[in-house]
Amino acid sequence: MKVTLIGGMDRLEPHYRREARKSGHELKIFFQYETDLGSKIGSTEALVLFTDKVSHNARLHALEAARNLGIRVVQSHSSGVSSLRACLGAL
Repeated sequence: MKVTLIGGMDRLEPHYRREARKSGHELKIFFQYETDLGSKIGSTEALVLFTDKVSHNARLHALEAARNLGIRVVQSHSSGVSSLRACLGAL
C-alpha cells in the first residue's frame, strides 16, 4: 500500500522507511508543508499525519486534500517510530 507521511522528524527518515517496508508499505514523506500538496499526495492510498510537527495550516491543507481525493487519514500527535508503526497497523 502506498502511504504518505506528513510531519515527523527528518533524522528519523531511515527508521520511518524501514518500519514501512517491514509492514509492507511504500512510504512517501513530507516533513513540512509544500505548495500544491494535493497533487503531490494524489497517488497515495492512505495519509499518516503527525500533528505535533506540522503547522495548523499544513494539517488543514493535508486533510482537505485527502478528503477531496477520498484518501484515508490516520493522525497521531507524536512522531516517533512506534507512532508510525501504530498508524500503519490501523490501516
